[in-house]
Amino acid sequence: MESGKESDSNDLLFPAQVLREYALIGDGERGAVIGPRGDVVWMCAPQWDSPAVFSSLVGGSGVFAVTPLNPRYVWGGHYEDGTLIWNSRWVTTDGIVECREALAMPGDPATAVLMRHIRLISGSAPVRILLQPRPGFGRHGVDVSRSDDGVWSGDGGGLRLRISGMGQATVIDGMLRQDIGLEPGGEHHLVLELSSKPLPSRSPEPADLWTATGQAWASSVPAMDETVAPDDARQSYAVLRGMTSSTGAMVAAATLGLPERAEAKRNYDYRYAWIRDQCFAGQAAGAGAATDLLDSAVHFVSERLLTDGINLRPAYTVTGSRVPDEHTLELPGYPGGTDTVGNWVNQQFQLDAFGEALLLFATAARHDHLDKEHWHAVGQAVAAIEAKWDVPDAGIWELGDERWTHSRLSCVAGLKAISRYAPADQASALDQLAGLILTHTAATCTHPSGRWQRSAADDRIDAALLLPAIRGALPARDPRSLATAEAVRKELLDDGYVYRFRHRPGPLADSEGAFLLCGFNLALTEHLQGNITEAIRLFERNRSACGSPGLFTEEYDIEQRQLRGNFPQAFVHAAMLETAYRLAGPPTPRRSFQVNEQ
Repeated sequence: MESGKESDSNDLLFPAQVLREYALIGDGERGAVIGPRGDVVWMCAPQWDSPAVFSSLVGGSGVFAVTPLNPRYVWGGHYEDGTLIWNSRWVTTDGIVECREALAMPGDPATAVLMRHIRLISGSAPVRILLQPRPGFGRHGVDVSRSDDGVWSGDGGGLRLRISGMGQATVIDGMLRQDIGLEPGGEHHLVLELSSKPLPSRSPEPADLWTATGQAWASSVPAMDETVAPDDARQSYAVLRGMTSSTGAMVAAATLGLPERAEAKRNYDYRYAWIRDQCFAGQAAGAGAATDLLDSAVHFVSERLLTDGINLRPAYTVTGSRVPDEHTLELPGYPGGTDTVGNWVNQQFQLDAFGEALLLFATAARHDHLDKEHWHAVGQAVAAIEAKWDVPDAGIWELGDERWTHSRLSCVAGLKAISRYAPADQASALDQLAGLILTHTAATCTHPSGRWQRSAADDRIDAALLLPAIRGALPARDPRSLATAEAVRKELLDDGYVYRFRHRPGPLADSEGAFLLCGFNLALTEHLQGNITEAIRLFERNRSACGSPGLFTEEYDIEQRQLRGNFPQAFVHAAMLETAYRLAGPPTPRRSFQVNEQ
């Protein structure tokens, strides 16, 4: 079947849904997005940034679906507590059927194992199983054949495939199809293996896979009882764990090409590891007791600093290689989005990444999780700041090169944070460098009203300027911190949600959605300033801006109450997690320091 015709057929069977209805399953090495009709709409294999095998999310081809035969049903579902094990649930006019779905853990970088466990809860609710992998974003087919034991296998597009549980399937237009009718209490297992290496001689036993996966999740996700929202904190931690590979790298999101604002054409490929996002996640994971995610972040960021030093890139693939240049796939894209692969961030310099790295290392040092090699990475970050703190950079929002205030104050915060754990002679030098940067930034980037402004050349307020006080670059009740927070409330806050900055005159929503990261940061700011009720209100408002499965995107469309952007966005889950930790404690700001500014 031709790729275009197949894509049209898939669109008719499984049309695109709003993002709030999609769930993600993941094992750290890759993820799969599952729609409300039981269709896997997105999965790259063998790793996050590999070409997709199922790509209908962006108008490509390939299908793996478990969907009710009765067209009259309503959908629901939930994650098992503290995991990315998803349970789809369909209530039809005749019965109730569920499908438990997961990627097997612990994950193998070369082999994806997708498990689906169909269970009839009551009545009669037969389902149809469809399978047609299309590796390479639909460019390649997979020639399959059935063995005597009913297992189908084949290869194509550099991948080997095997599916058990479809022994009675027939091939129709190149697609495997099998209908299953169960008795109440009955169950049926599917196990799909996709690998870049030869598969074992026998298919794995579903029971063994489910047991190992459940145990892996149980040992990976802490209880989070010390947070203000343990259930949501556990779920956010599970999302971060499911997006963090064995290399320690955490992808920014599982997808590409999803619109940040409908028809805005700001659509990017986020299947890579951003240094800044990784540091956000590590600091969130270390806000309570030390965790494996903190150690993973320190490992990946320190390796990149030791390898690249002053030439640290803003983002890498999960294996630490260069992010590819942007190009298109000639696919229709998600409605309002595009099909862009790669990311132009590979050509940028982002100064704040060095400051965030030092903040991450300071978090690890507080838990006594910083070893000798990590301290060498600290030295690389400090040397880079010393050499480049006054060089224009792309900044946190990855815009044109400018001497962004946030970037410089992030370095101040990082230098001061790590100085507390450095030997006395080194600590003095770190404090002096931080003081120099703060003094210069204050002289050039303080607005006449007393708040911080975006840069010396841009006097607008920016929600990113809340972070310096949160991270301890200066006190939370410093006049500039107070004035900055007040300006964010006045100019960028709308009904409990916060926008990044004002693009142009007129309503903020005309330019983009509210940024959930900024909303959680304002909640942290209110907490530090002692405004506890307002901090909790902002936290509750922003943690509600998720889809039915509890997943966040980068932006939230306030008017339409829709998710915007790539899915799920890791740094928003990190912000939710950290805020849940911080709000459970007293409003004690991080240690900061005073500088005599001339």
